[in-house]
Amino acid sequence: MKALHFGAGNIGRGFVGILLREAGYELVFADVSAPLIDALNEYDSYTVHEVGHDARDVTVTGFSGVNSATDLEGLYREIGEADIITTAVGPNVLRIIAPTIAQGLERRAAAGKGKVAIMACENAINATDGLAAGIREAYPQADEIAFFANTAVDRIVPNQEHREGAEALDVTVETYHEWAVEVAPFGENVPEIPGITWVEDLAPYITRKLFTVNTGHAATAYFGNVAGITKIADALADRDVQAKVAAVLAETKQLIVEKFNFDPKVQQAYVDKILTRFQNPDLPDTTVRVGRAPLRKISRHERFIGPAAELAEKGYEATALVGAVSAALAFDVPEDVESVELQKKLAAARGDRSATDALATELTGIASDHPLFPALSQAFAQA
Repeated sequence: MKALHFGAGNIGRGFVGILLREAGYELVFADVSAPLIDALNEYDSYTVHEVGHDARDVTVTGFSGVNSATDLEGLYREIGEADIITTAVGPNVLRIIAPTIAQGLERRAAAGKGKVAIMACENAINATDGLAAGIREAYPQADEIAFFANTAVDRIVPNQEHREGAEALDVTVETYHEWAVEVAPFGENVPEIPGITWVEDLAPYITRKLFTVNTGHAATAYFGNVAGITKIADALADRDVQAKVAAVLAETKQLIVEKFNFDPKVQQAYVDKILTRFQNPDLPDTTVRVGRAPLRKISRHERFIGPAAELAEKGYEATALVGAVSAALAFDVPEDVESVELQKKLAAARGDRSATDALATELTGIASDHPLFPALSQAFAQA
């Protein structure tokens, strides 16, 4: 069995890759980073350091790399031979790799190969659907040679310390992980992958994860950054930040419980577990790293505006979530491209209420007649 994984970064090696390898798959990483691919082909193992409760070190073997920028023939060959294709490249990169995957699938079909499973393992709702749409646009017959399953993934992988030589591929992750995959696309041929939780309806898992883990993580980053705190764990040790994050997750809990009929106690236990994970002192995550890409994070269907809009539509307050958006608007980090763009837009609109209102709609996707808009209007006017 062979798995082709796009994205040989820390998440690819430390989460998706290790679970596929532990399930017995020969693992091929595809990436555009030549040094990374060279290292994967030079060394025959790397170590995943799991930190936290029940910490362990796991040695990963049985992998190789293919440069998806310079070795297209090699990549097409791997697409033709794979039993499973996965990604962890970031939601915005899926549209870039879709035509290449489509070309490989077309060749696979011409060679008479069987269908291959494709799963995008990204921090986004129904990311596989977006990848599938891009593939079908380039190759309309894609569904004859591939089937697509949406997933929900959850594992904290912080910034890594620089390593040299044989340890260059090592990666540190938290012990906790969740990988939920919709089972229906696989029909009667569901593969044996112990690290996957197969579910009939993925929507509750995706929404709960995005609106609890991603919302809580980003809220901690932005509130912590405003407070001048560097580490995520230290931010949650601050009583004021902790209270603000708890208020945010109380609002998303209200939405999740009502929308999916979850037991409130079960959801609160999930929230408590998430907050405990964020406070893991062995994960040196920073508010700057977690807060990067603020424009994406305040967009319409993302972790703040998504739940806030639904709550407002139901007649509920979303005060804490809008407060997190305000903190995101204050994220001023010159090293982050989206932060720079955000601050330029805010500076250009500042002092003109009609301009800040227009910017609020532009960045959040919330129109002026939406019940959430008055709160957002105030937040942008004060930014």
